[in-house]
Amino acid sequence: MKLSRAVKPISYLKQHTAEAVKEVNENSSSIVITQNGEAKAVLVDIVEYEQAQESFALLKMLAQSKDSYYQGKHNPAKKALADVRKQLKDRGY
Repeated sequence: MKLSRAVKPISYLKQHTAEAVKEVNENSSSIVITQNGEAKAVLVDIVEYEQAQESFALLKMLAQSKDSYYQGKHNPAKKALADVRKQLKDRGY
């Protein structure tokens, strides 16, 4: 969808809420909502929202892992695997 068609004033959303939700769901798109000529919110398909949240979570984990690595808070792979095997063995697996 073209951005020019995806930008709607809040008054449009108030009058056409069901239509806007249907459009977003059917096209897996988003609509930028403006108030007083400024972008204030985005109406987005739930599947797109969930995918974005998962992506953000993965990026956060990568950043935390990188920070931990640089701080020396890591183990060699052999030790990490040995620790996991020991925990599994201790639990009867």
